[in-house]
Amino acid sequence: MNISNNPFSANGINYSPAEKPIVVICIDGSADEYLDTTMAFDRMPNLKKMATSGYRGMVRGALPSFTNVNNSSIVTGVSPAVHGISGNFFYDADKDQEVMMNSAEYLRAETLLAAASNAGRKVAVVTAKEKLRDILSHKMKGIAFSAEKANQAKRETHGIDNVEEVTGHKTPAIYSGDASLFVLRAGIALIEKGLADFLYLSLTDYMQHTYSPEAEESLAFYEAMDTEIGKLLQLGAIVGATADHGMNSKIKPDGSPNVLFVEDMLEEKFGNGFRVICPITDPYVKHHGALGSYVVVHINDKSIINDVKNWLAIQPGITEVHDKVTATRLLEQPEDRTGDLVVLSARDVVVGRRPQYHDLSALDSTLRSHGGRYEEMVPMIISHPLNAAYKIKAAADPRNFDIFDFTINGTN
Repeated sequence: MNISNNPFSANGINYSPAEKPIVVICIDGSADEYLDTTMAFDRMPNLKKMATSGYRGMVRGALPSFTNVNNSSIVTGVSPAVHGISGNFFYDADKDQEVMMNSAEYLRAETLLAAASNAGRKVAVVTAKEKLRDILSHKMKGIAFSAEKANQAKRETHGIDNVEEVTGHKTPAIYSGDASLFVLRAGIALIEKGLADFLYLSLTDYMQHTYSPEAEESLAFYEAMDTEIGKLLQLGAIVGATADHGMNSKIKPDGSPNVLFVEDMLEEKFGNGFRVICPITDPYVKHHGALGSYVVVHINDKSIINDVKNWLAIQPGITEVHDKVTATRLLEQPEDRTGDLVVLSARDVVVGRRPQYHDLSALDSTLRSHGGRYEEMVPMIISHPLNAAYKIKAAADPRNFDIFDFTINGTN
């Protein structure tokens, strides 16, 4: 396969790719404990080899630690303040509407995938979740489809058709480990058939939402994932893997969900005039019931913002409360797409709106979720050794959205 090594740039970052397939994998929801536990049982030999002969470390993700935010950061190489995606869901004050942020119309930065395709690389995006496809493939020439709707892909709109025939696998159920394995298998098939040489493979976190790291279901899933990653390595690919966020149990000692309903709390203390937005909200209700560890609060009476902030900050289970100015700077948020206050909760606590907004009966298991500070740190593994310059960068404050930079520029 003839592979272009033309350099390209995106958002001020220069990339000089090798003449090898380049594959970056976002292992959705993969807290480092999942890798540690599976490797401890010797069930991830390929990842273990990557970690020893290449690089393994911890990196800081973008906040809120949600899927759309971090996937957008990974494919742009910049923070939410720059690319504009502040959650899966937000309140559009200009339109006075609460809307899903899953369209490329909300993206304010170019993607390095589009830049790579313009430079002559055969680019492919395979995502488990359909909600990400439009953002990830923005202005990109190449292939982009989801595992969730693989059988609906058309050449005119997705750059490929007959996906099941090309991959040799049927479209999987989105609420399954198979959805993630399908993404990896599709990436392998695209390289083998000469259809792609620059790939972003974004998995889904159903398994991590459902099972703890030591559960046999998790161990078997990570073992199966490792087998597919091994096939990518056998194809000569430079492989980088990170996560969009971690995952933690959010339950009380009795096993029930540990939830603070912030809109109810504020109304009881201060009266009406609050709108709490849960940016984790997305179509996948079996994952988290729209409950995460990060919410934004819109307040009608701006004169009480400081009083509300101070009161929330001392409530049990609340760990951080920031006004808009601080959230914009400290949490790297786009100012016009965040609230008057941003609230983060403890490691074992989720924050929600009111009980009627959260259908916990849909959960397949106990409540495991993400979104806050305790899911911010995630693993980064690269198949090849880092060069001297990137060893120095790795010792500083690398981000999960540096993964393409490290995989491309850090290994040659």
